[in-house]
Amino acid sequence: MSAIGYVTRNGDGFKGQLKTLSIRTDIEIVPNARKSHDRQPDYRVMANGVEVGAAWNRRSETTGNDYVSLSLAAPEFGPRRLYANLGRAAGQDDDDAFAIIWNPAD
Repeated sequence: MSAIGYVTRNGDGFKGQLKTLSIRTDIEIVPNARKSHDRQPDYRVMANGVEVGAAWNRRSETTGNDYVSLSLAAPEFGPRRLYANLGRAAGQDDDDAFAIIWNPAD
């Protein structure tokens, strides 16, 4: 698993940077104020005012820990979606610091 960025808790959402070999951009993961159904995302992922994805609050079946699952899509990523989770940032003692951990699709 590779970290493709880092965010910190920012109120009810998160703010930070997405970093890949070809992309470096500030992102915000903001609460979905228009959520009206359980299947709709809990958050919208924004880059420079443009929505590039969505995120859902999830609970691990094995550990029972809560986490945030992201789905990102933009022309820069090609025709496939990019999937990631927010996880504990390596070497961080700050409970509000998270790594964006890429989950490659097979």
